[in-house]
Amino acid sequence: MTPRLLFAPLAVLLAAVSLHAAPAPANYDESKVPAYTLPDPLVCADGSAVRDAAAWRAKRRPELLEVFAREVYGRTPARRPEKMHWAVTSVERSALAGKAVRKEITLWFTDKKDGPQMHLLIYQPAGAAGAHAPWPVFLGLNYYGNQCVNADPGITLSRAWMRDSAEQKVVANRATEATRGTHASRWDVETVVARGYATATIYYGDICPDHKDGLPLALGAVFGTPGAEARAPDEWGAIGMWAWGLSRAMDYMAGDGELDARRVAVHGHSRLGKTALWAAAQDERFALAISNDSGCGGAALSKRIFGETVGIINRGFPHWFAKNFRRYDDNESALPVDQHELIALIAPRSVYVASAQADTWADPRGEFLSLKGAEPVFRLFGKKGMPAADIPAVDQPVAGDAIAYHVRTGKHDITPYDWAQYLDFADRQMKR
Repeated sequence: MTPRLLFAPLAVLLAAVSLHAAPAPANYDESKVPAYTLPDPLVCADGSAVRDAAAWRAKRRPELLEVFAREVYGRTPARRPEKMHWAVTSVERSALAGKAVRKEITLWFTDKKDGPQMHLLIYQPAGAAGAHAPWPVFLGLNYYGNQCVNADPGITLSRAWMRDSAEQKVVANRATEATRGTHASRWDVETVVARGYATATIYYGDICPDHKDGLPLALGAVFGTPGAEARAPDEWGAIGMWAWGLSRAMDYMAGDGELDARRVAVHGHSRLGKTALWAAAQDERFALAISNDSGCGGAALSKRIFGETVGIINRGFPHWFAKNFRRYDDNESALPVDQHELIALIAPRSVYVASAQADTWADPRGEFLSLKGAEPVFRLFGKKGMPAADIPAVDQPVAGDAIAYHVRTGKHDITPYDWAQYLDFADRQMKR
């Protein structure tokens, strides 16, 4: 039987457990996953069926975007600030021992040079682009300032607030010189550039500081966003703001003649994997979306109740999602959407979802099933699904025409193995 789209009555929504009540503990037992019915991405709110790509684009896609904005991530402002502008602030044509060009671009959210701003770092292959001109791009947000992605001493040290971390050498909420390259393994810049891609990144804290009081700061100050508890129920949270920042980086790249804005892969790990999926769902300029261990609120199905749940994530991070999302704390069965429909919003563009075997918190099986649940929408566009009915063996990637998945050995992280799969998939999807 085809699952029907579920819309919960108001009484059920209001019965959801309060944010301030302790959520149910995480479940790691497959035998305790409750029976659940996924909303059918090809059934509209009025019960009508979507039978072709034209109906999807005209009716169902806008409908799902509205529900995700209202109930999950909050609404993204329709326009960017009128006086937002940017400038290239540094260029080094012989970076990384002559193998790359390094660019730094400052994007100011207003006309004030001392006002809120974000800093875009780009590495692209050195020399003339030749037959590959302009370069395809991997774009993602980073956790500890641009200097964390590579030990290159020419990267401008972030001056923004960030979480203290002895491991990452962050002291008194500020980056130090010792933070250079601390996340280099997660970015593998030299490998990406050697494969003929540019790689671009922004510190996510430039856009919205990642703490419960961060929403009114940085970008939030431009849009007048209140604090996490003072917001309207459908007002955006940090994930929406971070996704907005990725689209503004795309605005810049569209005007950089050395980069190909038609071939940009937006990627992210964990909370930034959630962000990459929401960015790609809204902004159809992204050619490929990559979710690495994104879990609850990202690629994993919420209704499976495995690992991190809606109640747990809202309790721990009350600033990430819309306040309306709290209606579904320990009440996931009432959700009118699930994450397979978020992935479906990216069709017919390409999506790669990856999990880690030891990262049960992010529910690898739920991430795979989410991709499978999106396949009917990709088929509307003539795209074949993955040749696997169930989650594949560890370190055995599976791919269809536009969607791919792997679960690798190891824990919650990004590794060279992950990058090897993403680059191979990108070669098939984005190389001319």
